Amino acid sequence: MTRMQEMSLDYHFTVEQEVSSSVCAFFGFNGTAGVWRISAVNEAGGWKDRTTVEDMDLAIRASLKGWKFVYLGDVQVKSELPSTFKAFRFQQHRWSCGPANLFRKMLMEIVTNKKVTIWKKIHVIYNFFLIRKIIAHIITFSFYCVIIPATIFVPEVRIPKWGCVYIPSAITLLNSVGTPRSFHLLFFWVAFENVMSLHRTKATLIGLLEAGRANEWVVTAKLGSAMKMKSANKAGLRKQFMRIWERLHVTELGVAAFLFSCGWYDLAYGRDHFFIYLFFQSVAFFIVGVGYVGTIVPQS
Repeated sequence: MTRMQEMSLDYHFTVEQEVSSSVCAFFGFNGTAGVWRISAVNEAGGWKDRTTVEDMDLAIRASLKGWKFVYLGDVQVKSELPSTFKAFRFQQHRWSCGPANLFRKMLMEIVTNKKVTIWKKIHVIYNFFLIRKIIAHIITFSFYCVIIPATIFVPEVRIPKWGCVYIPSAITLLNSVGTPRSFHLLFFWVAFENVMSLHRTKATLIGLLEAGRANEWVVTAKLGSAMKMKSANKAGLRKQFMRIWERLHVTELGVAAFLFSCGWYDLAYGRDHFFIYLFFQSVAFFIVGVGYVGTIVPQS
């Protein structure tokens, strides 16, 4: 899971932020290792807690006031990735729900702003929000985990290979350029990202509709380098059963069963050999569904 997070974050920093900084385009501010001018914060209206991505909120308001951001790739700081899948899920929910909810609240403010050009408005609304924060999550899950498997049962519907293989493969290769040392894990990264697209899609819709967990703030739990992992204590059958039950994720197991059944049907009656992808993707959903990913913290 650490390698999967590394590949995603390397693309985020190396491609999205560093490249945007080099062409003076807008990019989202991260709360970690960021330095602000006090005048920029004050002019933008200060820190607000109306969404769970208050750093992004401030960055957009400052950008609409004409401020520009600089990314310094040679500056290194210490940080820590989520070690447990539970913590990672909460983090991804906040990172997907927050931007969608912020888009809902700032759309008209961006449109009616008179201090920035129309091209910057289009960039922020279309490229930053719609494509990267909303549509990307929904398309990833619906296309790879719903539409492609569903076409197995409808032989009249054929998806061209350029749409389901060539273009996605090219995009994936470009997204992985920031982490060449993990190139051999590319297939596993794609499978893991497709699993996470389920949670990101759900969180995005919650943010857009401002439903139940739209403003839920859960601090990302991290183990810390000073913490020593304790060996698992002996426990009774009931305690062990409860711990295993808490690790199960019913939604992932349901999608795994759906993909697995589609794979068997394609193996028996299909012509496009989609079962190769469907079997691997169903295994990825199953592994995550039983909680066999990330660090398992022993309970005392």
